[in-house]
Amino acid sequence: MVLVRSLLFFASLIVTTVLFGLLLVLLRFIIPSHWVGAIAGAWGITNLQLLKWICGLDYQLIGRENIPQQNVIVLCKHQSAWETIALRWLLPFNQSWVLKQELMRVPIFGWALAADKVIAIDRKAGRKAVRQVIEQGIQRLQQGRNVIIFPEGTRVAPGERKKYGIGGALLAVKSGYPILPIAHNAGLFWRRRSLRKYPGTIQMVIGPLISPDGQSATEINHRVEDWIETKVAELGAGREKPESDIT
Repeated sequence: MVLVRSLLFFASLIVTTVLFGLLLVLLRFIIPSHWVGAIAGAWGITNLQLLKWICGLDYQLIGRENIPQQNVIVLCKHQSAWETIALRWLLPFNQSWVLKQELMRVPIFGWALAADKVIAIDRKAGRKAVRQVIEQGIQRLQQGRNVIIFPEGTRVAPGERKKYGIGGALLAVKSGYPILPIAHNAGLFWRRRSLRKYPGTIQMVIGPLISPDGQSATEINHRVEDWIETKVAELGAGREKPESDIT
């Protein structure tokens, strides 16, 4: 049943992405930018509800009070596709995501991304990509948008770790804007490169703001990584594993 339900959700995700994506493409030039974000947020909550109804996979948000009124740099753990859906709804709608250029070439989905002022980078460009994140990130922050970054650069399975990129911390130092760290355990229920979504409750924790004042980018990066990885370990510790992939 897990596989059947997961396939049904996957089909619904394609349908909602096409519908909301076409809506954004058609309206992007005639509606205010905050409406673009609101439409993207509606896509997020629609799929969170479908995930709950079809797969029995819900979520719990901890630390909502830590979301500030000001715009910030969001550094989030990346374990699955779930957080790319959830953050669209759970955070203020004016968002600019740092993502790989390849996604911009996906029909409809990539066109919709272009409507939302993303920062599309070539992950192989090294320092050039970091400079792009800093330059465009400062512009987006000054425009009143939150910049969303996955510092690991790719999805990392629960229990594994990958070096955190320095781009988000450098952006904080250069811009003066604080960092909002986010941890979660979505990978226990929606695994990377897997269609199966296991029933349960994903926990997402929003941490306190980390100010860049008086710190180097390296120091900030270590603080962010320590907080996120410690919290992720706590969320995974003693937790019963989802059903076997055989189900």
